[in-house]
Amino acid sequence: MNVIETAIPGVLIVEPPLRGDARGFFMELYQEERYAGAGIASRFVQDNLSRSAQGVLRGLHVQNPNPQGKLVTVLRGSVLDIAVDVRTGSPTFGRHVATELNEQNRRQLWIPRGFAHGFMVRSEIAEFFYKCDAFYSAADEIVLRWDEPQLGIDWGCDDPQLSPRDREGSSLAQLAGRLPRYEPA
Repeated sequence: MNVIETAIPGVLIVEPPLRGDARGFFMELYQEERYAGAGIASRFVQDNLSRSAQGVLRGLHVQNPNPQGKLVTVLRGSVLDIAVDVRTGSPTFGRHVATELNEQNRRQLWIPRGFAHGFMVRSEIAEFFYKCDAFYSAADEIVLRWDEPQLGIDWGCDDPQLSPRDREGSSLAQLAGRLPRYEPA
């Protein structure tokens, strides 16, 4: 397994080993000991799968005070995946990691607790798989504006398809006092 550190400590790109031949391939999406050794020692309690059409943008979502860490991958299609550090007091607050996840590269992205997450579908259809280390809590979900100017995210699309909730996301300034706090290791 190849693990790539990103510009934001704790956010990791994972390339699981793939064994294939003319019949197809086999790949472990998760193996507890191997991932713990790579710095992803979370206990996963919930799996989610979403299917979205081209041009759909989901995000930017974060839970607080009951945060979730997420290990995400694309099973079908292609997305631009984004993790944003929204931990108040963090040295990388407001910075983001952007990576393409698709069915060809089979990469995964580890998004630690305290990060907002979103993705933009680039292919006709994308099936997006999440392993979460905490249960979803609608009462704790915070939606950050996908086009927040302070973040400078280039989604590659100026007019994405958004849910009403994502269209009404809040700015960083509006979320002051509601975001998770940075806790140095």
